[in-house]
Parts: sequence; structure tokens; C-alpha cells
Amino acid sequence: MNQAGVNEKYKVSPFYVFFLLHSMQTGLGVLNFQRDLAKATGTDGWISILVAGLIVHILIWLIYKIFSIVPGDIISANNQAWGKWIGNFFSFLFILYFFILGMTVIIGYINVIHVWMFEEIPSWAFALVFLILIYYICTGGFRTITGIAFLTVIASYWLLFVPLYGFKFADFTGFLPIFDHTLSDIMKGTRTTSLSMLGFEMILMFYPFIKNPETSQKYAHGGALTTTLLILLLYFVSTVFYSQKQLVLTLWLTLSLTSVIEFPFIQRFEYITVSWWAIVIIPNMIIPLWAASRGVKRLFNVQQKYPLWVMSIIILLVNILFFDVESLFILNKVINPYSVAFLVLYLPLLLVLLTIKKWRKRL
Repeated sequence: MNQAGVNEKYKVSPFYVFFLLHSMQTGLGVLNFQRDLAKATGTDGWISILVAGLIVHILIWLIYKIFSIVPGDIISANNQAWGKWIGNFFSFLFILYFFILGMTVIIGYINVIHVWMFEEIPSWAFALVFLILIYYICTGGFRTITGIAFLTVIASYWLLFVPLYGFKFADFTGFLPIFDHTLSDIMKGTRTTSLSMLGFEMILMFYPFIKNPETSQKYAHGGALTTTLLILLLYFVSTVFYSQKQLVLTLWLTLSLTSVIEFPFIQRFEYITVSWWAIVIIPNMIIPLWAASRGVKRLFNVQQKYPLWVMSIIILLVNILFFDVESLFILNKVINPYSVAFLVLYLPLLLVLLTIKKWRKRL
């Protein structure tokens, strides 16, 4: 048993960190990140993607450095750095962040379904189906969640043929000119892309569930690198397929790209993409809500199913009381400006505090 109280039989092999991290990063952001990135950086968006990928790798390195000092999860690290009361306050902020992230993904995907497929079906009906599935998988334990993440990655990579099909209609002069934007524009684009790469921070909660967790760092970096390359490919295809005006004006660029694909037996291929994306996005819904409920369990010593019930009821009520576009706008206003900045500022500070405390103990 480690500090976070995880029995050895509930742990997963380090190899699965690749799938946990990559499946968490590949979600709604992949469907529409191009628009905001094109507004900020145009054809130089690829530079922002590479910089954002580098930042993610640095933050993953920081997370593993933190846990090399305090084995456990973010709650153990916060308590060690700040003490019980202040540490619990910061832990509660992380729990709130995980919960809002999970709710944003659920409402965001329901919005996609409404826009592309079933406009008349109420949001709460979709939310209820997803929440029942999330609860069923979460109560199966972390090994079940890991299995779902593994299967979704394996089952979804056939979708790569969609952007590759776009090369058939590509105009490669659309990728020019390069190095045509200021450093300020590049950094704005980096911030936009970083939001699409969120998900790596879930390591802060599931770290204790990994066997020999210190050996899993290379798989975490591998998952982040795969996500970076995937986003790079999608942006490259988008810039050579669409004009710059289309990039800025089209909301769901990746889905719009699939609408050009036609088969004799199916006219609207984007219906298949939207439906199949439910499989891709399931870990995006499950892992944050599992992390939030796990955090409540650690803080207040309650069974994990009770906070999961409360969170599910809140999400269902939000879908009943608000139209999904309105609630999605509010949630994005809450999570977008602060999430990346919070992680970039807080994780280095936490590592510095823990390092200082470690040095003091040696003296």
C-alpha cells in the first residue's frame, strides 16, 4: 500500500499510461481547434502546436519530479507542501477543475450531436445515457477505466484515413507563407492549442494506480507526443484543404472535412464520424469525473460512489435547466482562461516547495 492507499491488485502496468493519457487528450478539441489557432497564427499554427507540445512534456516531467519526492497523488503532494488546511484548499480546486472539465466534455459532445444529427432530442436524454455509462464504468474500478481507454484508442485510429483522404483535394500553397507572424501571435496560438492538449494532468490522480509508476514516464511522454503529432497532421491537412477565410469561419473543421467523403452506400459520412466519436470521447468523460470523485473520497473519507452520484445529478440538472450551447459557453469561459495558466504556474511552485522541504529535512 502507498500513501494514497491503493492495493497492488488494483494497479495497472506502466505501459497503459500511454493509452490513458493519449485517450484523455484526444477529445472535443481535436474537432475544432483549427479555427481559434488559425485566427491567432494562420499558416504558422504548426509552430504553436510544437511549442504547446513542448510545454506539455515539461509539465509531465514536473509531475513525475513531484511524485519522486512525494509518492502518492496530488492530494498527498499538496498536504506535504502546504500543510493540511491550505493543502486541502488547493486539492479542492483540482477536484473542482476535474469536475468542470468532465462536465464540459459531456455538454460539448451533446452540442455536437445536436448540431450534426439530432437537433430535437433534449440534452438531458443524452446526458442521462452518458452518465449511466460513466457510473457503470467508474464503479468497475480503475482497471476497467484503463481497459476502456485502451480499447477506444485501438478502435478509433481507423479515423486517420479521413484527414489523409483530404490530401486528394489539397492545395499545398495554402500552407504558405511560413514564419509570417509575431512571437505574440505564436504564443496566443500556443495557449489555444494547449487547451486542446489538456488531459495529461490526470496523472496527478491516477499515479498511485500504476505499478512501478516511476517507470511509466516514458509512456506518458509517448502519449503526449502522439497527440502532438496527431494535432499537427490535422492542422496541416486543414490548411492545405481550406482557405484561410474558411479556416477562420468554419466551426467544426475536422467534421466538415469528413463531409467531402462519399460512398455509393452512404452519402453523409460525417454521421458515422460523429457517432464513432462517442467511443473516442468516452475516456474524456470518465477519467475527469473518476478523478474528481476519487479526490472527494481522499479528502472527506467517503465511498467514491456518493460524490459520483452528486456530480451526475448536477450535470443532469445543468442539461435540464440550460440549453447545451449556453451552458457550454459558460463552462468554456470558466475553464479556458485559467486551466492552462493554473497548471503552468502551480506545478513548478509545488515542486519548488517540496524540494525546499526535502532539503530542510536533510539539514
